[in-house]
This record gives sequence, C-alpha cells and structure tokens, in this order.
Amino acid sequence: MTLTYDLYWSFRSPYSYLVTPRLIELERDFDVVARVRPVYPIAVRQPDFFTSNDPLWLSYFLRDIGRSAAFVGMPFRWAQPDPVVMDFATRTYPLDQPYIHRLTHLGVAAAERGRGLAFLEAVGRLLWSGAVSRWHEGDHLARAAAEAGLDLAELDAAVAAEPERYVEIVVINQAAQRDGGHYGVPLMVFEGEPFFGQDRFDQLKWRMEQQGLARR
Repeated sequence: MTLTYDLYWSFRSPYSYLVTPRLIELERDFDVVARVRPVYPIAVRQPDFFTSNDPLWLSYFLRDIGRSAAFVGMPFRWAQPDPVVMDFATRTYPLDQPYIHRLTHLGVAAAERGRGLAFLEAVGRLLWSGAVSRWHEGDHLARAAAEAGLDLAELDAAVAAEPERYVEIVVINQAAQRDGGHYGVPLMVFEGEPFFGQDRFDQLKWRMEQQGLARR
C-alpha cells in the first residue's frame, strides 16, 4: 500500500532545503508519495514575527543552520538575493515582494504536474547551496526547472493565466498546515501527526515503518 504525507515547504527556508534530498531518497526507495504543498514564509505571512522574537532566536538560528548543513553534508550559503526582500533601514518586510510569490506559485504549478518534490530540490539547491549568486537572473531558474523535468516558461504562463487560483491554493495550504499541527517549515504531516523540522526526518520514517512502509 502506498503511503502518503503532506509536505509544507517554503522557498525562504534553508531547513526546507536541507530535508528535501532525504525526502526524495525516501520516495525513490520506498512506496511513499509526498503531497507537496508550498506555503509563503513566516516573513510574508506574519511580517512582525522576527521583530517580536527574543534576540537569541536569530543568533541561534544563524549558528544552527550552518551546523545543520554541515551535519547532513550539504553546502550552504544564504541565498543571494534573499527570496524575501527586507527593508534593512526599518527591519520590515514590504508588501511588494518580487521573488517569493513567484517561487511559491511555481512550486504549486510543479506539484500539479506531479514534479513538485523534484522542483523543490532543484530550486532549493539553486537558492541555498552557494553554487550560484543572483539566482534570479539569466537562465538559472529555467535550468533548475528543467532538472525537475519542467519548462519554466510553461509554468510561468500557467500562473499568469490564473493568478488568483494560485494564491488561493497557497492560502488553503497554509490553513491546512496549521490544522496539521504547526505553522513552521518544513512540516511533514503523516496520518494526522505533524513532524516539524528537518531533524524530524528519522522520526517520520520510523512512524511510516510502523504503518507498513515497504521498499519499492
């Protein structure tokens, strides 16, 4: 029996980037399928989230993300440019966001074409591995889409034809994410049980094994 789970994933989350190769390997080796459900990052959904946090939250995060990448053997550098634009003078996030909405809606379109997980992996690597600067220029994004078996121009055209529908899907995903038990990413929800964070992958797989996870 094929197992399924919901994957809530953000293009602004380096932790989402770190877990994706393991999810791809899981799906490659075992009879399990991810329902890819992209969401907007917290900085877009709750712009005051970071300003209201204890200062130790950011300092710990910056230390932990590099350590977490090294631990799983993945290259990491903060995306250049950041997928979410911040006004550094006011430390606020303007409503006009030229990158994150496009990326998120492209992720939805990729999921609708059955290539969601592959698209998340390719674009996540483009953003966060440090191999490319100015990922938004030239053909970088098109090449990442092609790696996932998709045509970027076709995806962009699909989103442009129905922009409100793609926004609605993301809003629905975000509501389902909270119903699943958490607001953060990456969040994997299996059989109604939430597993938040890239460091919960082993527990996710363990729970699936209890429910009959079978090798392909």
